[in-house]
Amino acid sequence: MKKRPLKLVSGALAAATVFAPWTVGASSHREAPFITEMPKVDGTDLYAFRSYEPGRDATTCTAGMPCGYVTLIANYQPLQAPYGGPNYFNMDPDAIYEIHIDNTGDGIEDLTFQFDFDLKLASAGNGLALPIGGQMVEIPLAHFGAMTATPGENQNVVETYKVNLVRGARRGGMVSPIMNGGSAEFPKPFDNAGTKTIPDYAAYVAPYIRNINIPGCTATGTATGTSARVFVGQRQEGFAVNLGQVFDLVNMGASALGATPVPPQADLAPLVENPNQGKDVVTDNNITSIALEIPASCLTKDGTSPIIAAWTTASVRQARVINPTGTFTTPAREGGPWVQVSRLGMVLVNELVIGLKDKNKWNGSEPKDDAQFAKYVTNPTLPRLVEIVFGATAGSLAPNAFPRADLVAAFLNGVPTVNKMSDTLFEAVRLNTAVGPTARAAQSYLGAATCFDAPANASSGPTLNLAKVGCDPAGFPNGRRPGDDTVDIALRVVMGFLLPQNNAPIRGANLTDGAAVNALQFQGVFPYLNNPIPGAP
Repeated sequence: MKKRPLKLVSGALAAATVFAPWTVGASSHREAPFITEMPKVDGTDLYAFRSYEPGRDATTCTAGMPCGYVTLIANYQPLQAPYGGPNYFNMDPDAIYEIHIDNTGDGIEDLTFQFDFDLKLASAGNGLALPIGGQMVEIPLAHFGAMTATPGENQNVVETYKVNLVRGARRGGMVSPIMNGGSAEFPKPFDNAGTKTIPDYAAYVAPYIRNINIPGCTATGTATGTSARVFVGQRQEGFAVNLGQVFDLVNMGASALGATPVPPQADLAPLVENPNQGKDVVTDNNITSIALEIPASCLTKDGTSPIIAAWTTASVRQARVINPTGTFTTPAREGGPWVQVSRLGMVLVNELVIGLKDKNKWNGSEPKDDAQFAKYVTNPTLPRLVEIVFGATAGSLAPNAFPRADLVAAFLNGVPTVNKMSDTLFEAVRLNTAVGPTARAAQSYLGAATCFDAPANASSGPTLNLAKVGCDPAGFPNGRRPGDDTVDIALRVVMGFLLPQNNAPIRGANLTDGAAVNALQFQGVFPYLNNPIPGAP
């Protein structure tokens, strides 16, 4: 990663997503005030799941042991318009992007995959030029011709990245470079400018999926060899949400589908309909994905205990001085220690659970310190906001059990016998890697949510029941896959789906925001998310 000294320059931001009417964005897009000023380092979604690509989907594991591969996808830079040229959506070369793995259950990273990006101009850093009237004049565009499968072809701006694996503390642990063959540098594909620039994007991007080896790990329990894989590049946004109507105080109107409102004292008809109402507006955008596929045994503790916790962060240098005569490589001088400005584990937490006054603080915090935010989970405000939006009286819709042990299990501690690691409370995506993947065609859009029985009393967490109809234990909240409808799942959970009926008035309602998502909408192979929408057809 780059270490640039600070020098003075001369001259010197649903589940309950649908019930957050005073925030802006989707999933964790623009979820905190400060991050809106730095979209390049805005983490939006984190996926962690057992790979289900044929040939990488080992399902026969020794009892309680990790096997097969785990796919990790961290998305950054929200709401990218496909026609986002001419400078498109490069990653920040003065930031560091990280995916952290805790395999001991203490909320402290044991493994960190660090991604460091760089931008270079062609022609030895000067940029490509054309002879104009007897002078060589540098062109104003980032690309100048059609691209096929050759990295860097016809590009005036070339983006690359390096990946380090840090064992132990992310700042000060043992650092090992992950190699691209004999080089430490990986090429990043150009964004999908349009079909004239890149006529066949699938063929163009294929060479950018690279096999890698994980330093210090000899994989076990893998079906096909030991190679891990990495890909960084633009993808079509995979998160589904009815963004416009739900942020207008859930202005979804009456339904033509004839759903019966539940309960009668509130007009919930728009929220209990068929989930596939075609109201996903976010999918018209692109996103930038950092994707890894790694043997599960390389992520778990000593290759034995199968449960891991994952989160992603982005950090920038503490100080920045703007260069009044900025160049391509030095528009500003960055210096000082790394400061974390973006953090994401479980979907929707910062956006819809953490109070507005603490959103920036959350983005800069570490999971080990999450006790300071516990009240937002044990005593959530979102269910009450639901009542307010629908004009219901207090307690007529919202669960009445406090503290919310069900939400603690789902978001802060893991579910016993499924993905609980320890008694330490911290927010992260928890995945039991010994649970085999569900084939793409058989996945439930409700993930593992239907696998649980409500407890006998509100002070206990939900219990696993694999015999339940539709149970798919390989999905959210046991990890998260692209086809898991996390808005509908989380909405039902926050309104008491995992609580006894006497503690949750509408626990049986099939709440939905009308923006459906399922595994068949995505690729069945790594990196799973679809190719980006082109800037021009």
